[in-house]
Amino acid sequence: MELELRDLHVSIEDKEILKGISLKVGQGKRHVIMGPNGSGKSTLAKAVMGHPAYAVTSGDILVDGKSILGMKTDERARLGLFLQFQNPAEIEGVGFINFLHLAKQAAGDTRSTKEFMKEIKEGIKELKMSDEFIKRPLNQGFSGGEKKKSEVLQMNVLKPKIAILDEPDSGLDIDAIKTVSESINSMQEKEKTGLLIITHYSRILAYIKPDVVHVMVNGKIVDEGGEVLTEKLEKEGYDSYISG
Repeated sequence: MELELRDLHVSIEDKEILKGISLKVGQGKRHVIMGPNGSGKSTLAKAVMGHPAYAVTSGDILVDGKSILGMKTDERARLGLFLQFQNPAEIEGVGFINFLHLAKQAAGDTRSTKEFMKEIKEGIKELKMSDEFIKRPLNQGFSGGEKKKSEVLQMNVLKPKIAILDEPDSGLDIDAIKTVSESINSMQEKEKTGLLIITHYSRILAYIKPDVVHVMVNGKIVDEGGEVLTEKLEKEGYDSYISG
């Protein structure tokens, strides 16, 4: 599977946020988008998943060469796209386990509840989460770090073909970043999932080595590279791109 953004322009309430983004993410590849606050990184993620507040004014979003602009969010998810939110919503009355089980069934999973629960418990152990998670409503009362682990667990269970991770390292301490990164790496290597990771900082990239780093400023990709570019950003920040 390949996700392609082709000269993508996106607006919110008539304000243009993305100003011609083009990139391709294939299965098994690791792409990273870095940039300062307000550069449009989260807008890109939500536009790919079809959030109704984000209007694609020109350009296209394609999966395996076919436009998905006419698809609803759930249809895009069934194709194999996944978004880990920067700030996951708390959903009262929806059990964490019930939510995951229904999502998995909607994707065509026919395993028994016993088999499903075995996978959940293995995922909880891998992410060093408390067993109490399986008894709670979705994200309700979770700390920022717990919400991030919850989203990664969802990704690991749903096994998407392309996953967009919006700041998976925010709210995590050093040990938790390592734990989450190891879990992402394990799933990605087993399933050949394509990753598009959005982050401000390079700390998570010490554990998840990207194939390509894209620098986004003011709604545009202004630079691309590899590990050397990551090191440059760590030392110099984004000032040279903003002032230039």
